[in-house]
Amino acid sequence: MGENRGLFPNMNESTDSLLAQLVAKTMSLRGGMLVTAESCTGGGLAWQLTAIPGSSTWFERGFITYSNDSKQELLGVPAELLLKHGAVSEQTAAAMAAGAISHSHADIGVAITGIAGPDGGTGDKPVGTVCLAWCIRDGEARTTRVHLAGDRREVREQAILMALQGLLDLLESEK
Repeated sequence: MGENRGLFPNMNESTDSLLAQLVAKTMSLRGGMLVTAESCTGGGLAWQLTAIPGSSTWFERGFITYSNDSKQELLGVPAELLLKHGAVSEQTAAAMAAGAISHSHADIGVAITGIAGPDGGTGDKPVGTVCLAWCIRDGEARTTRVHLAGDRREVREQAILMALQGLLDLLESEK
């Protein structure tokens, strides 16, 4: 319990750890490799997953693509898509997840993009707007757009928990 929690010291240790451990167990049983593409969470999802011993058997790599340029250069997100829908959109999240898979050796990808705050929000996309996507290689991405309440840390933590739950849901449906 008193362990140093790194960048996310206040995350609910039981919930995030349990979900990450369930992802680890499911990935280990399923086989294959996982890749993450993160923007507003800044690598927090990858950190949470790689905190689990043995994660190298199922976690391939993580991309932190905070800027639009990095989304384009590292993940192949089309500039036109970013111009039309913005960095915080389900379309961009889907392109990030698919791009992470195509730029790695993984067969499952998850992406998070959003506005954690305290500023940067707009009327259409207020602070707390987060878009997530989950994708299997050569499959259609599942996406969602949510509005999360709380400060910057809380928005990021909730986004990580949603990403983990979405991974479990995707893996469960692929059995």
